[in-house]
Amino acid sequence: MRLSRPTGGGPSGGDEDEADAADDAALLRAVARGDTEALAVLYDRHAGWLHARLARRCPDEETVGEVLQDTFVTVWRSAGGHRGRGEAGGWLWVIAARRLVDAQRARARAERAAAHAATHAAAHVTAQAGAHASAHAAYPAPPTVAPSAEDRVLAGLEYAEVGAALDRISPELAEVIRATVVNGLTTRETARLLGIPEGTVKTRALRARRELRAALAAGHPGGPHALGGTA
Repeated sequence: MRLSRPTGGGPSGGDEDEADAADDAALLRAVARGDTEALAVLYDRHAGWLHARLARRCPDEETVGEVLQDTFVTVWRSAGGHRGRGEAGGWLWVIAARRLVDAQRARARAERAAAHAATHAAAHVTAQAGAHASAHAAYPAPPTVAPSAEDRVLAGLEYAEVGAALDRISPELAEVIRATVVNGLTTRETARLLGIPEGTVKTRALRARRELRAALAAGHPGGPHALGGTA
């Protein structure tokens, strides 16, 4: 399997969109059949713009590279699950965005564990030396890594009461919220992913937020809940 380093580029536009979408769909079908060459072509076509977009969200080059590779490993394993609706680029970005959130959460957990271990080790040394105050001044505990706003929203959608509220609204509204809030897609990207006009995305997003607020208010009277998104 040949996966080369991304060299730039971006999603195609203009008159080539329909032909590229058809080619991508054919490539994904071939990948689902186990065609490694098709995966390599798909990688060469999309890795550049995926890498650039991931790098705008994460400054760590090593993490971006690992997420990009993990994205195409996921594509290899789940290409058969592509519904064929909308552009493959949107589907690929959903995978990449989720892998990036997973990587950032794992890194934050590792940093917190390292900070805890360092603090524990420092306390042990100072206890033996009998100089707690001076040791704490010399070895301050690293600050806890706070989860980003996106992580908090994603956690709420996946694990808290917002997830239950999503299950109570219509699927076409829920999928717009998941695309714009969970995956951070723009209105245009969501329209391409779902195969619907941009105006429909905006209308469904407004309806979905109203219904979600009503559902959440019913479960928690007086408790404000904010739902963001990317226009």
